[in-house]
Amino acid sequence: MFWIRFKSALVFVPLMLVVSYLGGTIYAILILTALGVGAWEYCRLLKTMGYFVSYPLMLGGVLALLLLRLFFGFAGMDLMLVAVLTASAILSLNRFEKQDAQAVLTFALHISGILYLGWLGGYFFSLRALPNGAWWTMLSLGLVMLVDLGAYAIGLKFGKHKMFPRLSPRKSWEGYAGGVLFGVGFGALFGWVLKPVMPELAVWEGAVLGLVIGVMAPFGDLFVSMLKRIAGVKDSGTLIPGHGGILDRVDTWIWAVMLGIIWLSFFPD
Repeated sequence: MFWIRFKSALVFVPLMLVVSYLGGTIYAILILTALGVGAWEYCRLLKTMGYFVSYPLMLGGVLALLLLRLFFGFAGMDLMLVAVLTASAILSLNRFEKQDAQAVLTFALHISGILYLGWLGGYFFSLRALPNGAWWTMLSLGLVMLVDLGAYAIGLKFGKHKMFPRLSPRKSWEGYAGGVLFGVGFGALFGWVLKPVMPELAVWEGAVLGLVIGVMAPFGDLFVSMLKRIAGVKDSGTLIPGHGGILDRVDTWIWAVMLGIIWLSFFPD
């Protein structure tokens, strides 16, 4: 399994970083496709769990929020959210009239998926659109990938104390700590190495950003793990050999770009 994951990463990771650097149409297509597939995988998980799912509402809501963010930033997002909430409410009321006891859950699960993949996923575009956004996007994604690598490697070698045995049996506190250390170490290293192209990033800022991503990003993975455990499946899909589906990858990447945006809102220079 390790070597399958490693070989997939050799292709997938450089592709994501190169496309993030290039930006433009190819970047937009990749993000829209990935999050669209992620929305489809989310729907399939919910259906496996026995919940009613509207694929058109989920996919349409996610893609609408993403396209709005891509072309107009945050302008009009409030109106789009009202539209999504209204459509979800109408769907839930219709389910209630059909004697569906889970009508309220239908509303909550659709809104959760649309906001998670559409609203938070939109930060892929928001971060990339900032001044020097290409490097900030690559930095955020690179750090979360290295955090994942550190957690996996350290947990595999030294993991003994489980974080959430029922939720994610293979995740350990030792692996979590290893991921955080990888984030801090490589964050500081990038703050030094990338100084010519990111003069606004000090070494200590890189270390702190790595710390924040290392501490916070794994919880995106744990949220998706919870859905998979309830659904009784190991992965959200099989698209990426050794890694599972798209949702298994973007769960932490979404947190990385979101945390990158939050970081720059506090430390813009």
